[in-house]
Amino acid sequence: MYAALSNLSAVTDREARSAAVIDREVRSAAVTDREVRSAAVTDREVRSAAVTDREVRSAAVTDREARSAAVIDEDERQMVLACQRGETAAMQRLYQRYVRRVRTLVSRIVGPDEADELTQEVFLKALRGIAKFRGESQIGTWIYRLAVNAALTYATRDQARQRRQLGDDVLDHLPAESGATGVEQADPLLHDRLCRAMALLPAGYRTVLVLHDIEGLQHDEIAEILGVRVGTSKSQLHKARARMRELLEAR
Repeated sequence: MYAALSNLSAVTDREARSAAVIDREVRSAAVTDREVRSAAVTDREVRSAAVTDREVRSAAVTDREARSAAVIDEDERQMVLACQRGETAAMQRLYQRYVRRVRTLVSRIVGPDEADELTQEVFLKALRGIAKFRGESQIGTWIYRLAVNAALTYATRDQARQRRQLGDDVLDHLPAESGATGVEQADPLLHDRLCRAMALLPAGYRTVLVLHDIEGLQHDEIAEILGVRVGTSKSQLHKARARMRELLEAR
């Protein structure tokens, strides 16, 4: 009987020690679990801090860009006001700021032969009409609109005249854009083909193609310059590209 009780006591003692071990392991696991959760929280906090830091830097960049744009806008507003007061120096600044871009745009639409004359015409209209400028768009957009209108008027009239006079030989007489471009330097034959195909495009197609694919303007800017809807600008560009492919494949 005593031996049986002794054995029972030993078993109970081993079970107690085992239970104690299990309890320690459970507590240890609980601590580990808390540490894992704590590490996960810390990791989320680090990632959140990184996101917040990027947002702060992005906001700082945006703020600098906004301030820079505001400075430019204010500078142009003062320049326009000075032009409207008839100040010669301001008119010269306006001319120098936009003449190169206007000439390049006009040249790409009508070719270089008439670009200088049309550019002068654009600035004569701009300076004579600047008193009526109300700032409903950027001054650059307004000048671009004058340039496009002048170029389109000339291109439409000249294209019709050339087709009447030259017929199917029109390609051999159309001017290419002056000045060496990257395409011209890399592949003069391709440049020549592109210029000839561009010259055959209807003036409206050519203008949208130049404004978007060469000048890099967005459709909302093009729509404002041309006085059309954004959807019309997109449609014209699609048609212009399709026509360019046809012209290039036919050569």
